[in-house]
Amino acid sequence: MPSKNLSQKTQQSLAVASNEAGARLDRVLAAHVTELSRSRLKALIEAGAVAVDGRTIRDPSHRVNAGAAIVLEVPPAEPSAPQPEPIPLKVVYEDDDIIVIDKPKNLVVHPAAGHWTGTLVNALIAHCGASLSGIGGERRPGIVHRLDKDTTGLMIVAKNDRAHKSLAAQFASHGRSGEPFERGYLAFVWGAPDRPQGTINRPIERSPRARDQMAVREGGREAVTHWQMLDRYASAAGPRRAGKVGKAVQKAEAVASLLACRLETGRTHQIRVHLASIGHPIMGDQTYGSGFRTKAGLLPPGAQAALADLGRQALHAHILSVKHPSSGEIVTFRSELPPDLARLHKELVRGRAESKKTSLDSG
Repeated sequence: MPSKNLSQKTQQSLAVASNEAGARLDRVLAAHVTELSRSRLKALIEAGAVAVDGRTIRDPSHRVNAGAAIVLEVPPAEPSAPQPEPIPLKVVYEDDDIIVIDKPKNLVVHPAAGHWTGTLVNALIAHCGASLSGIGGERRPGIVHRLDKDTTGLMIVAKNDRAHKSLAAQFASHGRSGEPFERGYLAFVWGAPDRPQGTINRPIERSPRARDQMAVREGGREAVTHWQMLDRYASAAGPRRAGKVGKAVQKAEAVASLLACRLETGRTHQIRVHLASIGHPIMGDQTYGSGFRTKAGLLPPGAQAALADLGRQALHAHILSVKHPSSGEIVTFRSELPPDLARLHKELVRGRAESKKTSLDSG
């Protein structure tokens, strides 16, 4: 099927080939309408823009018969309903296809109930103007992934339809297709795992108790997180002594640790839910780590103050590596810890050093 000018409403027709009999409607369309991403085609089907043999079909998984006539109505990209707002952005990189920003805390990514203004989308519309892709939903122009409101760090946004399709496919695969791709996070967590690295492979879906929360549940969507321990921090109580005749054996208690996490899938709240599920919730996470609040009393005084002032989960998206939509080159971006997390890190390290000095002096 030849490419169409999608700046205007178009109608595209095709007949289902014999080797496509029994295939899903969205997959057949994706094979023929190559200028649109599968997620976009799925949205068009659900919006009633696709007819099979004259009957509107809203189910992307509908199985088609050989010879069936499919008609697709492609509306022009709708202008974004959100309005531009002059919200400062920390731009890490920008060209004609993509923009990479370092998202601060307390910034919602796209408009939704309770946050119709003051979002990253509002800021992007003001910054990018007409170049911002309208594909992906009127409330999410150019957005191919998201960060929670209080998670800081790197986000990449598509500025045109071609870039959107390329990035959407990469984020859907998360490197499983064999192409280089990485989403890396730094997480300060309560306690310390008993080994240097590991993988959490536990399904995630909406919590039956709270619809705005996620949970590890059998039958949920596959979710895989790889982690590596970078550092561990001793309790303010210092080392614990275990007596031996003529010798004192000291063992430092780890009240917290720093983990590097890499996503193999991209589920909502994935890192937060996964780390909580293994008994090491992220520090400051009031949703998934509320039961660990009392552990703050074990932190050194400086770290206690830093955590109290943090007011959010101690999670930062610090590395992002993707294939550039136009050049095909692998581009990698990195972000250092923001000031609030850098302070927490500094105080945890300081507390560990003071704990060690105290133990040496007392020994």
